[in-house]
Amino acid sequence: MNNSSQSPSTGEGARNTGPLKGIRVLDLSRVLAAPFCVQTLGDLGAEVIKIERPASGDESRQWGPPWFTDDKGEPTRESAYFMSANRNKRSVAVDLANPDGQAIIRQLAAKADICVENFKVGDLARYGLDYASLSKINPRLIYCSVTGFGQDGPWAERPGYDYLFQGLGGLMSVTGERDDLPGGGPQRVGVPLVDLFTGMYSAIAVLSALHHRDATGEGQHLDISLFSAVLAISSGQLSNYMVGGKIPVRTGNHAPNITPYGVYPCSDGQLIVASANQGQFNSMCKALGHPEWATDDRFKDNPSRIAHRHELHGLFSDIMCQQTRAHWESVFTEAGVPAGPINDYSQALAHPQAAHLGSRIGIAHPLGGEAPGIASPMRLSKTPVSYRRPPPMLGEHTREVLRELGMDDAAIESLASAGTIRTL
Repeated sequence: MNNSSQSPSTGEGARNTGPLKGIRVLDLSRVLAAPFCVQTLGDLGAEVIKIERPASGDESRQWGPPWFTDDKGEPTRESAYFMSANRNKRSVAVDLANPDGQAIIRQLAAKADICVENFKVGDLARYGLDYASLSKINPRLIYCSVTGFGQDGPWAERPGYDYLFQGLGGLMSVTGERDDLPGGGPQRVGVPLVDLFTGMYSAIAVLSALHHRDATGEGQHLDISLFSAVLAISSGQLSNYMVGGKIPVRTGNHAPNITPYGVYPCSDGQLIVASANQGQFNSMCKALGHPEWATDDRFKDNPSRIAHRHELHGLFSDIMCQQTRAHWESVFTEAGVPAGPINDYSQALAHPQAAHLGSRIGIAHPLGGEAPGIASPMRLSKTPVSYRRPPPMLGEHTREVLRELGMDDAAIESLASAGTIRTL
């Protein structure tokens, strides 16, 4: 794959070589977790139709600024948040509360391989668009429901967003500095990690269900919840608790199970050092000019180092603060010890490896200019991902998709006049 942001794998003319080419996805989701799942499927080649409310669309469309800026430098009303999770999709604006709108969804579901939704439990059943209803129309349909707490249980009907689950699931309790240090207290992770992991778990489940369907011809219902996901991604800390009996606490930039593995002061800032095994620790001690620390009873193995974590950190810090980050990064890299600075996002995108990987992409947008994005980390040598469509404008493809269903222009105009659909 060409790693340039101008790669032929981007834009309307991009060749779809993904492993999911020919798979159709009906996307009834909004905001982030489920749309991120569907974007992943779209990058892999699936054809995606995103259903949105005619009046306002996906609510994340309003979550700006920042707004996408066109080729004249003028801000549009396309939010950066929405654009981060909705490329490779066509937008069809349909009122699901309207019987005519529901009929359109049923026609699309009859031809779909996958349906992904994140409505509150029971909402789509009122419209006859739940799994029980749509699977009668299309028994091969894989129907993925993404909710806060799952399809049943005492909290199943409650709504929720990423922030709530970072708190409920314990993630915030181990994120941030200790209470007795400056800035101490629980902290939200700086990205909506629970949403993103839920989206990835959902994509994995969908692909597994596709494999099952290939073998049996059977579709199925997938029940994925943010609450289950936040517990799953916390399995390391929860394992510590279940095995050791102690509730995990915040350790700031120090890892709870291994040291030296954290942030150290240098003369011009901070450096991350990640010494993950005994060999690396030995090399680090030698690089610092104190090979005897590797055999010191306080530091001879990881359990000993954990018990004397603060002494070890102090000894390392006293030496490292005398030289720059670049100096120590070079020294430790030469010694085979992973080390690097704490970058901001501008520095991360400017990293030479990010440029080599083609991490920053751009897709021509109908409003002018290129819609920026971050490339998928999935690199497949035979069936590469592609970026064929920019994040759509609300209702951009309504007319096109309804024509594909066999609807004529008069019928489309009638639905638009009634407010059942929205077209551009």
